[in-house]
Amino acid sequence: MPRHFSILTAILVLLCFASSAKGQVNLRTAGEAGNNTSTNNSRTAEKRGSDRFMNVTDTTEVEIPIGQFQWCIEPRLGTVIDAENTDTAVHNFQNFNLTEGYTGQYNFLGNLGAPRLNRIFLNREQTDDLLFLQPFSYFRDALGDFRFTNTLSPITNLAYHKCGSSENGQDRVRAYFASNINKAAGIGFKLDYLFGRGYYNNQANSQFGGTVYGYYRGDKYNAHAYINVNHMKMGENGGIEDDRYIEDPQSFQQSYSSKDIPVTLSDTWNRNHEQTFYLSHRYNVGIYRDIELPDSLKPKPPSASDLLFQLPDSVRMVLRKDSVARAAAIDSLTAEWASQQVTPQEFLPVTSFIHTMQLHRLKHDYLSHRTPTDYYTNHYYGSWNDVRDETRALQLRNTLGIALREGFNKWAQSGISLYGSHRLNTYTLPFIATTDSTYNHKYVENDLSLGGTLSRMQGEWFHYNVDGEFWLAGPKVGDFNIDGQSDQHLPLGQKDTLDIDLHAYLHHQKANFYLRHYHSQATWWDNGDLNRELRTRIMGTIGLRRTKTRLTVGMENMTNYTYFAMQNTLKDGASATSTLTSDYTHDVALKQEGGNVQVFSATLAQDLKLGPLHWDSEVTYQKTSKADVLPLPDLSLYTNLYLLFRIARVLRVQVGGDMRYFTSYYAPDYAPSICQFATQDTRFARTKIGNYPIINVYANMHLKHCRLYLAVNHVNEGDGHAFWAPHYPIDPFTFHFGLSWNFFN
Repeated sequence: MPRHFSILTAILVLLCFASSAKGQVNLRTAGEAGNNTSTNNSRTAEKRGSDRFMNVTDTTEVEIPIGQFQWCIEPRLGTVIDAENTDTAVHNFQNFNLTEGYTGQYNFLGNLGAPRLNRIFLNREQTDDLLFLQPFSYFRDALGDFRFTNTLSPITNLAYHKCGSSENGQDRVRAYFASNINKAAGIGFKLDYLFGRGYYNNQANSQFGGTVYGYYRGDKYNAHAYINVNHMKMGENGGIEDDRYIEDPQSFQQSYSSKDIPVTLSDTWNRNHEQTFYLSHRYNVGIYRDIELPDSLKPKPPSASDLLFQLPDSVRMVLRKDSVARAAAIDSLTAEWASQQVTPQEFLPVTSFIHTMQLHRLKHDYLSHRTPTDYYTNHYYGSWNDVRDETRALQLRNTLGIALREGFNKWAQSGISLYGSHRLNTYTLPFIATTDSTYNHKYVENDLSLGGTLSRMQGEWFHYNVDGEFWLAGPKVGDFNIDGQSDQHLPLGQKDTLDIDLHAYLHHQKANFYLRHYHSQATWWDNGDLNRELRTRIMGTIGLRRTKTRLTVGMENMTNYTYFAMQNTLKDGASATSTLTSDYTHDVALKQEGGNVQVFSATLAQDLKLGPLHWDSEVTYQKTSKADVLPLPDLSLYTNLYLLFRIARVLRVQVGGDMRYFTSYYAPDYAPSICQFATQDTRFARTKIGNYPIINVYANMHLKHCRLYLAVNHVNEGDGHAFWAPHYPIDPFTFHFGLSWNFFN
């Protein structure tokens, strides 16, 4: 594997030089690129002409246009939402490849691509029906977050990230390609592969993802197609056996490197194989209307001399002597020129008829060839030396909708959409036939829902969107979701703007399938009597653009909150005050809190600047009403101090250091058998993490189409609570390198 990544690195470097050379001979013009939108950002290529004797006659420069815009789609109705290209962001590029997130908000298991959980509750991803995929938000691109691209010329982005050695390091290779077929259609693909060996034993991760997409955005017909495949394999080590190896290494007679520290499990893996197929298309009914151009853009009639110059010389000679005939000729030529002018028009959609289809398949496996017989509390079937828990899921959703488009006349200030969805879900779980054999049982569920959307997205200062969906048939009958959001932009004089974003929802939902049913060798539940969960949230953000100040305040109330909790059993002779994982057998259960659970959160972000010196900070305070049910740190902080300057006006350099910190709390434990985070067992001694700063230093550079960073992470390695999750340490002092290059051709 290390040899493969060395080869990939060499290929990336060669491609970089090849692209520079290719740009000198590429003759592709703006018209050939499929989009004639003007741009000032372009490359030039040399074009040589020759006469019939093959002698060079002239040299000209042909512009190769560089430019793109991106958008996301709302999966249910395929609504287009403008988006920024986060994959090519220059600022803080050194944080792009961090599993803990740009600002270190996530707990995770230490290794690249490992399962993670956001400590900021209001920023957590909404629960996926296929819960085994939920912890892998770092690697997986949700359909609603994927960027479709319209580009002036074909673009390729190659990126490589490297950390550590061939024994413990982390490597990631990404490739993105986008090209237009014509002005209205385009295709592209995205590839992503990571391999994290891990600085601790038995935690290697291997993940591969591939996406192919295409779109057509004509006046009357729009379509988006998307195919995504992800294969994710994660080694499970159960955490280190004793936290003192990290917190108090002096208590041991010898020093231990990270690879020498004993871990709990070996030869154990979680695997997820998923495929997503998506098609959204719509037919628009509307009208064409003339575009009123400003006077500066209207074509000006040619002068009289220019008009007369089109006539034969003999006619012009006659008209010079006859002023009356000359005036009549000019009037006639002017009228002819005016008749040839085409008034530009735009298509205004009035009504859209919509169909979307999404097929999602999952194969989840938990495998182990060497599970300690006293690690799990329960053993429902099979052998501990051959654990193979398998489940399969298929979800097919079809949605039909009709939309009355916003802005088709001055009275239509809002867009209205109505839709109906049918969803077919199938799941497979093992059932015990006899003490020595099992069989797969298939569950089939059908859901039917109706919904509507009221929105206003046009205009500069105020937008809103309100959506409601109600389930009429199937296991989810009686469920409903109501979501609303708005944004306002209020000018404060001529120098600043106040941005106000509001978001609220009311969700009344039945627990998803895997919360109601799950069967495996160590874990088994059938919870058909779970009460519906009721969630109410209101959240708002205000920000000043000039001072770069942002304040977000939110609150959520949950009734019948459903969560995972560890249910350990103390081994004979062990002390209930012990925090060693080897002193307990392990089990995880699904619980539901019948009362209300409330969370309050406030986040203040401020960016300061003094010449080339920048200081960006973000601090979050949050409080949970029931810390045993929903544990959260009271305070989370990210701060970044750096110098930002240019060398020779072309090389952008960002040099500095950043810190992540959160107060200590009883963070959720991790349950390998279900690949989920679960609250710690409150009946026994619990483990706190936090109250430990994680400091990184870096140099981040950008030159034309190349981004490059060098970073040293966890420079403050030493004694302390250096854990991202209970029993899962932070990687030691490590060097990181990353390179990203855009190619236009």
